[in-house]
Amino acid sequence: MNQATAAFIQENADGDIRQLALRGTKDPEVDLTFALDQIAGRQTARKKLPSWAAVEGIVYPPHLSMEQCSSEQTARYKAGVAGHGQRMVDLTGGFGVDFSFIARGFSEAVYVERQPQLCDIARQNFDVLGLRQAEVVCADSEDYLRQMEPVDLVYIDPARRDSHGGRTYGISDCTPDVIGLMPLLTAKADRVIIKLSPMLDWRKAVEDLGEQYVSEVHIVSVGNECKEMVVETKTHPRPLPVGRGVITPIACVNILSDDYIQTFHSALPSSSNNVVEALLSCSGNYSPPFREGPGVGLFLYEPNASIMKAGCFAELSQHYGIAPVARDSHLFVSADEVDDFPGRSFVIDAVTTLNKRDLKVHLAGVRQANITVRNFPLSVAELRKRLKLSEGGSTYIFATTLANGEKVLLICHKTATPLQQRRA
Repeated sequence: MNQATAAFIQENADGDIRQLALRGTKDPEVDLTFALDQIAGRQTARKKLPSWAAVEGIVYPPHLSMEQCSSEQTARYKAGVAGHGQRMVDLTGGFGVDFSFIARGFSEAVYVERQPQLCDIARQNFDVLGLRQAEVVCADSEDYLRQMEPVDLVYIDPARRDSHGGRTYGISDCTPDVIGLMPLLTAKADRVIIKLSPMLDWRKAVEDLGEQYVSEVHIVSVGNECKEMVVETKTHPRPLPVGRGVITPIACVNILSDDYIQTFHSALPSSSNNVVEALLSCSGNYSPPFREGPGVGLFLYEPNASIMKAGCFAELSQHYGIAPVARDSHLFVSADEVDDFPGRSFVIDAVTTLNKRDLKVHLAGVRQANITVRNFPLSVAELRKRLKLSEGGSTYIFATTLANGEKVLLICHKTATPLQQRRA
């Protein structure tokens, strides 16, 4: 990078990328495309990769690679899952974010990437980040896998884009073909960690990859937004039990801050045929602390995004001793407050139907509210319009259906979150 380009980047570090691109530069020495990538990349990194943004000398790739790379929070989590060892290989290096965090736990770490431009960026960045154990290899991932010596860990994040740049979600549509490579991956590595789209159904993912290979599924959210699914393989794949359903351990993770992570561990049948039976058997063990439905003064719980994605509602109910409002409503209640519930907690102030007279009484003075719909015939937008409430405020309304089929609104206020309690 020449001095003119470096000066342009420094002078416009906080500039609007679209305006900078339209305005351009009269200095022929400025590599405008490269400069815009650096400015945009660092602006993104301030939120997505703050520890990288704080380091001078990091080179950022074009927008697509920045968009696809992991956030620092999820990369740190995967590094914790990966643990420590002698040698690891990242077969889909990309921008190198996941690699940079996982590699610190290993004496030797190999980054494999088929795009020469990304390899050049990785070499410079790993040097700036002090990753002396990192080796950068420009090669096709499948070719490298076939010829490499066995290692402690292989990490792989198959590309979820087709040849035209469009998004793909199915494992079979990604590159490389992880499903076809599973026997080779598990033969070459003691452990394999696979990053997948959060859009996937985890049971279908386990089925596609092979139940005999999967040791645990991690569903990872950040700030209650589901970001990725991470699958770990067994050290030594075993034959599937004959005539018995396979139980898969699930880690439901919601990263709320650097020092506070909600984690709920579950174990669920991989076969969807057993899911309803599991739900019914568990819910039958608990009598709700109410007779006619949830009432005023009870605590209401909404599971976080990872638990909602996993669908481990029966175990959640059993673990915390809370009762489901209804089997398909995915809301829970208890007479006593549950500490550190993995989700949001509320106190029910009122329960009402959509009867105009009841609404007038229970929503008197309320001009705005946060509305959530769970197993209810109206959308949030439709309900907001009907209630004539703007968004926001300290009132929370959950529209749901009770076990007896009655459609109700649970009007609540939020309890103190664990983070709020820590700051008090």
